[in-house]
Amino acid sequence: MSPLRRVVGIAGLLAVIIVAYVLGRPVYWSLEGRWRDFRESQADEATNADQQASTPGTSESSSSSSSNNIVFASNKLRPASFSTPETEGGRNEAASAASAASGLSESSTAASEAEVGEGISGKVEQTHMGTGEEGGGAQTQEDGERNNFLAAQNLGGSSKALSKNNTDVPGDGSSSLSSIGRNGMVNDASAALAAASDDAIKAVSAASVTASAAGGETSEAGSEEASAGAGGGETFARGVRPIIHEGRPLIPELKRPIWEKPPPGGKVPGKEEFALRREMVEFRAEGNVVVVTFANHAFMDFVINWVKHLTDLGVNNILIGAMDTMILTALYNEGVPVFDLESGMSPEDSGWGTPVFHAMGREKVTLVNVFLAMGVELLICDTDTVWLRNPLPFIARYPSADVLTSSDHLVRSVDDESLEKWQQAQSAYNIGILHFRSTDPAKRLARAWAELLASDAKIWDQNGFNDLMRKHMGPDVYPEAKDHVFWAFDGSLKLGILPVSIFCSGHTYFVQHLHKVVGLEPYALHATFQFAGTPGKRHRFREAMAFYDPPEYYDPPGGIISFVNEIPEDLLRGGNHTLLTHFRLVNHQLKGIRAALAIATILNRTLVMPSTWARFDRIWYPHKGILDNTATPQPFLCPLDHILNVDRMLPGKLPEEEFGPAVPFREYSFLDNPRVPKDLRASKLSVRLCNSTSPDCPAETDTQNLPADTHTGTLVLRRGMREKQIRETFEGYSLVKWIEFSSMEGVFGGWDDKELEKKFRWRLRHYTGIWCCVHAHPGHIYYNFFWDEVPNWKPRPPENASEDHPAWE
Repeated sequence: MSPLRRVVGIAGLLAVIIVAYVLGRPVYWSLEGRWRDFRESQADEATNADQQASTPGTSESSSSSSSNNIVFASNKLRPASFSTPETEGGRNEAASAASAASGLSESSTAASEAEVGEGISGKVEQTHMGTGEEGGGAQTQEDGERNNFLAAQNLGGSSKALSKNNTDVPGDGSSSLSSIGRNGMVNDASAALAAASDDAIKAVSAASVTASAAGGETSEAGSEEASAGAGGGETFARGVRPIIHEGRPLIPELKRPIWEKPPPGGKVPGKEEFALRREMVEFRAEGNVVVVTFANHAFMDFVINWVKHLTDLGVNNILIGAMDTMILTALYNEGVPVFDLESGMSPEDSGWGTPVFHAMGREKVTLVNVFLAMGVELLICDTDTVWLRNPLPFIARYPSADVLTSSDHLVRSVDDESLEKWQQAQSAYNIGILHFRSTDPAKRLARAWAELLASDAKIWDQNGFNDLMRKHMGPDVYPEAKDHVFWAFDGSLKLGILPVSIFCSGHTYFVQHLHKVVGLEPYALHATFQFAGTPGKRHRFREAMAFYDPPEYYDPPGGIISFVNEIPEDLLRGGNHTLLTHFRLVNHQLKGIRAALAIATILNRTLVMPSTWARFDRIWYPHKGILDNTATPQPFLCPLDHILNVDRMLPGKLPEEEFGPAVPFREYSFLDNPRVPKDLRASKLSVRLCNSTSPDCPAETDTQNLPADTHTGTLVLRRGMREKQIRETFEGYSLVKWIEFSSMEGVFGGWDDKELEKKFRWRLRHYTGIWCCVHAHPGHIYYNFFWDEVPNWKPRPPENASEDHPAWE
């Protein structure tokens, strides 16, 4: 090439660069200015929302507040070290937005779309065998609504539409969300300049926030470590948000004894005061041990229950990580020690298995790394656990263990309070209960765990923990001690598996009743292996009388009705335990519950559910009725969610215009609960049923034995009474708080209001769940409240896809 051509080429290149700079600079600053304005307005909206959330009448948190005039102190002035949820969501959103909007970088646009598709709306692969949680393919009948709320918050008010499209299976409707994310990104620079690219910025912001929550980069893009300021130059692995903020002294308001509420009329301190730091941890720790859980506002009642059980046991070294402003405010007002987890999460329930659920799980990994960096011993638990005994003395028996973990194993390997034999307890380690000592091996594990999750947003935190731990297994650390602590992870970490009979899963406690089999008092109960989402967990704890509800729960307005669940001995134990005998037993009980729900509807009372019995277990995969080698008796007292969709039975879940009035209900153990007021127990009307052919059955309702105030006594009632007769008969007994029927067999003769009957039947068709599974596929069988109306009804799985649907479809 001649020198002249070389000079001309260089000059031309310089000219192109100059022109691009002159023309591109206004475009960049226009987008940058818009981004800055958007972030400032978003911060103002967040501040206003914080103030509204703490003002009575504007949020659910006001109901738990002891103050009538509590507002947040201004949190616009923050120390430089305090990171807001907005900035924590992603540091480079402006560059991403500019790149996506101008269309100058196809690769960055594709990456942003991948974040939206995978980090927010992509369906998460779930392995249900042995995971110990609810969910599972065609069997999943719990709702997955709001599973994309992190994106919906920033997508122009789309949350209602997204929620509506995601009410059947977690992850459903993901394609529509992906399209929202893609359409929100403007791929043409001229279009970005012509329109006010707010939607594009919001979409990129949503993707960035979700990617951060799911364990993405925590500082600048591509950085491997984030300095935490934990003292001693501690650094954290990629994927761990630096939530420690030293240097701010702990104010007296955060040093109150647990359960001591702030004085009425006071202000909630600014959010910066709730920043996690060493002084806060040391103030709450006892013996250098701290017990931690974390939650958003959807689990407020679970957190209160968790804390109450621990403090009742004398455990006060507690700290709660708040994932949103509402629960931070509510816990402070209840006198519960709380710190700001800086998650920026929505206060709503995302549902198990959703992308947001997995993002929330990564917060646990952050907490483990942060607390271990401060040198404390950490017992970290999920909020769906209940402590029935003080676990700290048990943990102290195993000082050599770097980590103790609970397990999804269903077969005990020990009959006492020893740790499980690791060679036999090979099911998944359940991270719902974890204990860490601040040792070098535990810190290396925590770091590796964070880095593994940061490498792939699809990895479930529990699966990652199991994969790391099983890289090396055994032998026993001290074989002669027979304490079953063994080498794991990299061969330097000492691990112990908590005994499944007393650190109970939802199966070992509610189905096998394993603690009773071995004659031991359980330490903990974890609401896993259940089938009705968060409401199912709550109902399980209520069945165990292990949930602290407010006083009004135990004294329902309008009173209650209950009935004796008469089950013939032949149905319980007659013949072999087969699929047919199982369904005969369950169907008999469904018929009684159906009549009781009808009477509760007519009388507008709350129904106390009967104890339900089953011959066959329920799980997410084919089995022979009882899981191999488990201690499940036949028959067994089974949780209600084995048979009914507890989550769909809640008031407000099914609209009354279509389904008629909801029937409030209580757990079978309700009347055994000491929290039920004495005046309810004393105000009881017993209803004895008789057949019209019996000589002692009166032609008219017998009220002779009732005193004038009608608060106690016995009422003899003819079987087969219709809706109108029942309504008129009990009209004079509205002051009676508890009506108990001696049976439900033949008590209800039918409806007079045909429209009400139609809606009632439609409601009940949505209540029944499934049994799973026989070995054929699909192997699940749908329960049916109206099985007796189907000629020659027999339990059989669907033979093809067209038959695979509930009775109401």
